[in-house]
Amino acid sequence: MDANKISLSLKSIVKTYPGVLANDNVSIDFRQGEIHALMGENGAGKSTLMKIITGGTSPDSGHFVINGKEFTKISPHAAQAHGVQIVHQELNIISALSVTENIFLGRFAGNGIVVDFKTMRQSVQKVLDNLGIDSIRPDMLGEDLTVAQMQLVEIVKATSRNVDILVLDEPTSPLTAHETEILFRIVQSLKEKGVTIIYISHRMGEIFRIADRVTVMRDGKKVVTQDIKSTSREELIKLMVGRPLTETYPVRNQEIGETILEADSLCGNGLKNISFSLRKGEILGIAGLIGAGRTELIRLVYGADKLTSGTIRLNGQVKTIASPSEAVRLGIGLIPEDRKLQGVLLERSVKDNITLPSVKAISRFFVVNSRAEKAMAAKQIADLRIKTPSADQLVRNLSGGNQQKVALGKWLSSSAKILIFDEPTRGIDVGAKHEIYNLMNALTQKGISIIMVSSEMEELMGVSDRILVIREGQLAGELSSASMFSQERIMELAAAN
Repeated sequence: MDANKISLSLKSIVKTYPGVLANDNVSIDFRQGEIHALMGENGAGKSTLMKIITGGTSPDSGHFVINGKEFTKISPHAAQAHGVQIVHQELNIISALSVTENIFLGRFAGNGIVVDFKTMRQSVQKVLDNLGIDSIRPDMLGEDLTVAQMQLVEIVKATSRNVDILVLDEPTSPLTAHETEILFRIVQSLKEKGVTIIYISHRMGEIFRIADRVTVMRDGKKVVTQDIKSTSREELIKLMVGRPLTETYPVRNQEIGETILEADSLCGNGLKNISFSLRKGEILGIAGLIGAGRTELIRLVYGADKLTSGTIRLNGQVKTIASPSEAVRLGIGLIPEDRKLQGVLLERSVKDNITLPSVKAISRFFVVNSRAEKAMAAKQIADLRIKTPSADQLVRNLSGGNQQKVALGKWLSSSAKILIFDEPTRGIDVGAKHEIYNLMNALTQKGISIIMVSSEMEELMGVSDRILVIREGQLAGELSSASMFSQERIMELAAAN
């Protein structure tokens, strides 16, 4: 392997969308067998570059070179044929197919007439065993996988094919610490085989742990490419956002009020006898390993899944929350983990999405007050720094991080008294994370209560007033003060036998 060989070279790439200059004369070289981090705020142009080299779109001008062959554009099939694979931030698992079928899609084993499912299943099981992934079975359907399991399946699928250049777009965002370690082992093994890894992430700790070089982008332009050893966390943040910014969490000096939600012996959706409370102005964190039941718990509270036994009290009164619409009526909002399927309406505008839960509040005699609607959308666009040409832009045209901000913005503009955040900063850059933490703090100061599921330990400890730890569908423990918070204690509760 030649450490100086350039496996991928981008030359003066320009790409525009309506009202947006996504890539502005970008040139970057990626070396063979290196882990090259690509960083920048949401909307900086990272994902557009990757779509260009993987055939998702074509540049307006410029060209790129893959292992010595020059292209002005390429199809997805041709990109794969030249060894370029990508694991998207937005996953592409087909829900009706099994894990095996998803991994082998387009290249089924067999004699051309009969598919050899047995050989394919054995092959997948061997890969899963070698990687230490015991939470996934070859016959599991895509619809039964969690987001984290889908991510691991996508990674296995990409690495099981011919790959010279692998793009990982926020690969660890839904993963716990254990699953992240599996990913790092995969990445290191591929690097040793000479595969070029383009690693897009907002998680600084990961970048400094595994990357060889880093390129920072801002507003569609390349700012710098340099060795990771020659820079610092503070410098990278400043380069990304154009200003100094600390990653510290806001000081929690909010006075916690009376209990507003009580859950007593909740059962259903794989959960057993979980009891907890939530107080006014409190941020209640929920920790646990993949499959422990974190998302299942909040879906019960939100009425998205059926509660088989147990009671939920709001302000001391027993409430039957049989559907999400009933939860919304009672003042409960949910920002789900899977924003594209559950968090936003991709074919509607930013304005329509943000104002959706508040339509009744800004309507009279079934007529929406268009002035109030525009003002509500404009406020959230400004407060959350949503990068969009206008409030009328379709949400599907926004970057993943900005779609997440829209999903958050619709509840910030509503009259919800309890907000449930499921992985609220998944795929969001450091500047936006800082803003969301401050917004969460501001919301609690207004008396709003927050339940937050997160796979990021530092985030849980930095933002929460209390942390519940879920293990195998049951409540494993509760940490009730910042002095008790530690990654070791949380993992001890989450993983104990």
